[in-house]
Amino acid sequence: MPQTLERHDTETVTTPESPWAALVWNDPVNLMSYVSYVFRSYFGYAPAEAERLMLQVHLEGKAVVATGGREQMERHVEAMHDFGLWATLSRVDG
Repeated sequence: MPQTLERHDTETVTTPESPWAALVWNDPVNLMSYVSYVFRSYFGYAPAEAERLMLQVHLEGKAVVATGGREQMERHVEAMHDFGLWATLSRVDG
């Protein structure tokens, strides 16, 4: 008599709809005022939110500055590089 075997995959499959994050990292080069300016001018953050994110980068080493689809977050990371900031892309675990 044939046996039925169950297969339990543990691999996580990332779909295009999965949430992604653009992270900005602290660096020894850019002034805090410049980082805040970039967040205001590029993302359109209000001054208080830009300042909060900048302080998070400065004090904690990094901050999530945007979340969304992978392609959009890749564009944001590239834009941060264009501004001279250290930025990476990361999948958001839900």
